[in-house]
Amino acid sequence: KSFNHTKLKKKMAEKGDNDDLVPEDTGFKPPAPKSLDEILNADKDDPSLENYKKQLLGNTVPPVFPDNPRNVIVQKIQIEFLGESREPANIQLMDADLSVLKKSPIVIKEGVNYRVKVFFYVQREIVAGLRYINCSYKMGIRVAKDDLMVGSYPPKAEPHVYSSPAQEAPSGMMARGTYTIKSRFTDDDRNDFLSWEWAIKIKDSWKD
Repeated sequence: KSFNHTKLKKKMAEKGDNDDLVPEDTGFKPPAPKSLDEILNADKDDPSLENYKKQLLGNTVPPVFPDNPRNVIVQKIQIEFLGESREPANIQLMDADLSVLKKSPIVIKEGVNYRVKVFFYVQREIVAGLRYINCSYKMGIRVAKDDLMVGSYPPKAEPHVYSSPAQEAPSGMMARGTYTIKSRFTDDDRNDFLSWEWAIKIKDSWKD
């Protein structure tokens, strides 16, 4: 019986669509969530702990976007090119048409070091165990997955910023081309705060 490469490729691509953006199981069981009021009102008889919580959490702020029920709102991502005299590339996600993002790939010169910054708002409650998942595909086959721990954040009137570790763009003739990236901003409980697709194009120069 002959080996059907096309069928295998299709099966792998379909599996990736369903499973790739699921956070990896670390075995960690997050504690039961507590509201911001519960945290602030606990241990009121301990002044030092009260001061510590105020320094850590800051003053309580009303929701930045009261009509949006989400506690986490992703504003944009920014691709920062390290050691290059080049402006960062920004992808707006809040109130944007996410379906068109992958139609305009961001050009990255091969071998360049870069990192991704995520700008996001937290409102109403403290969020814990945030994670940023990226899966990269070339010609339908997954070639990389990053499951990044973002951390825990309190509500804030301004956006929080998470910076991913620096990574090197692939290089060489076989590595050039367009990569589709499926991203998800989630947490340990697998809440889907935002999922989107975008694209990069690896080239031998910065020319579009």
